[in-house]
Amino acid sequence: MGTSHTRRGNTRQRIQDVALELFAEQGYEKTSLREIAERLEVTKAALYYHFKTKEDIIISLFEDLCRPIDELITWAEGQPRTLETKQELVRRYSESLRSSEALFRFMQENQATVRDLTIGQGFKERMLTLYGLLKEPDAELVDQVRCITALFSMHAGMFAMQNVVGDPEEKREAILRVATELVTAANPPSRRPARPDSAQTASP
Repeated sequence: MGTSHTRRGNTRQRIQDVALELFAEQGYEKTSLREIAERLEVTKAALYYHFKTKEDIIISLFEDLCRPIDELITWAEGQPRTLETKQELVRRYSESLRSSEALFRFMQENQATVRDLTIGQGFKERMLTLYGLLKEPDAELVDQVRCITALFSMHAGMFAMQNVVGDPEEKREAILRVATELVTAANPPSRRPARPDSAQTASP
C-alpha cells in the first residue's frame, strides 16, 4: 500500500496518494482536509496551497488519469484500424492505468460522489471512444461484448485481483493478456493481417 507514496516525490502527488489512502480507510465523507494534512505532517495552509477542497483532490486525480488516455485516443485515431493497432491500444491503455489502482477502488466504492462531481461522465465518454476504436463498425453483438469486456477487464482486474496471490506485475500481465485475447477474437479473420513467420514459432 505504501509503494504509491513514492510514485514521485512531489507534494501534490503525495497529497493525492495520502488522500486516497484515507478515503479507503475511513470513507470519503468522513475524511477531512485536516486529517490529510496531519497524515502528511504538513500544515493545513501548505495543503491549501495545492488543493482547497477534497473534491479538488479527486478532480485532479481524474485529470491526471485522463491526460494519458486523451493522448492514447489521439494516437489511435491516427493509426490504421488493424488488429495490431488495437492490440497496441490495449497494451498502452494497460500502461496508463498502472498507477491508478487506488483511484479505481475509490470509483468503485464512491459511485455517488463520482456522479456528483461529474468526473464519472468524462471518464465514461473516454471509455466509449476507446470502445469505438476497438470494435469494427459492423461488429456482431458478441464481438462488441468482447471489446467492451476487454476494457472493463483491465478496470475490474485491478481490484478483483487484489485477493489473488501473486506478483502484482505478473497479475497485470495476465489481465493484459486476457484483454488482448478478447480484442483479437473480436477482430474478424478476414481483416487480420498474415502473421509473420517469427510469430508462428511462439505457438506449438
